[in-house]
Amino acid sequence: MAIDRIIEHNKRNGWSSLSRNGFRLESFPMRLFRKGNKKFWNPEDIDFSQDKAHFDAMSEDEQRMTLMLASQFMAGEESVTQDMQPFAQAMAAEGRLADEAYLTQFIFEEAKHTQAFRMWFDAIGQDADLHSHVEYSAAYDTIFKQELPRSMYALVDDPTPANQIRASVTYNHVVEGTLALTGYYVWAKVCASRDILPGMQRLVKLIGDDERRHMAWGTFTCRRHVAADDRNWDVVDERMQELLPHALQLIVAIFDTFEEEGKPTPFGISIDEMSDYALDKVNRRLESIESARGRDVYAIDEDYSPMDMEDRFGDEDERQIRATLVGANA
Repeated sequence: MAIDRIIEHNKRNGWSSLSRNGFRLESFPMRLFRKGNKKFWNPEDIDFSQDKAHFDAMSEDEQRMTLMLASQFMAGEESVTQDMQPFAQAMAAEGRLADEAYLTQFIFEEAKHTQAFRMWFDAIGQDADLHSHVEYSAAYDTIFKQELPRSMYALVDDPTPANQIRASVTYNHVVEGTLALTGYYVWAKVCASRDILPGMQRLVKLIGDDERRHMAWGTFTCRRHVAADDRNWDVVDERMQELLPHALQLIVAIFDTFEEEGKPTPFGISIDEMSDYALDKVNRRLESIESARGRDVYAIDEDYSPMDMEDRFGDEDERQIRATLVGANA
């Protein structure tokens, strides 16, 4: 990207938005930013009034499963709200104003997701401490308390392409792509098939739409670094291999909690379905990143395929959720 001045972080000698070609509205991050502006939603507009009655009617194990899932999501949204900020600083240091603008929207949306989950807990009358619903899993601690902040805050002092890739894989492709979107998909199927928790159904749909834009930016960021230097593909692959076992263990831990008590998993959730879904989406995103090897890095900056892919994933999910609903009512 050609600009007239180098905008060095914390040593401003100009403005990217005033520079020649410095703020292109058709660049990929700006298209995400513009798309997000059109999809703004307010958590306070969601009606959670029926969710309390549905929650109260659940069995004890169903309630526990619901609280585990919602607690893990809420804590995860909070952690990213805190830990994603160094990535915005890294984009500022690199003079990538479009990416910096998009990440401000990204972080705002994560804070909004945290608010929305907290409102849901309050609406169903759950105001007690919820830490026990996440602290049973060592894998949760490894990912959210260790690897996520470590990879993000490494960017403060050393925002190299390799460190940006490690941070992006950690959050976008493990936390978001492997854990969050998989959980939202399965939760949407459960709620829809039993026609319960209409407020949560609406919330999951809205958050999932935001997260797909986040995922697309992560894929784009890895693609542009891989296109710029082929050695960066190895960084992507190595980081994923480091973290994927922890992510899958976190999924398994939910089932282990009930299996150890000799109980079936509530709602009939299948560990195989969750794992297969997660691995399928991870592999397809990795294929998209690998396809950037040898590409013109400037062409990557306007390649919309990462968002097209996420839109396809969303359409696939909608079809499968509708099929589940039809099957339940047959």
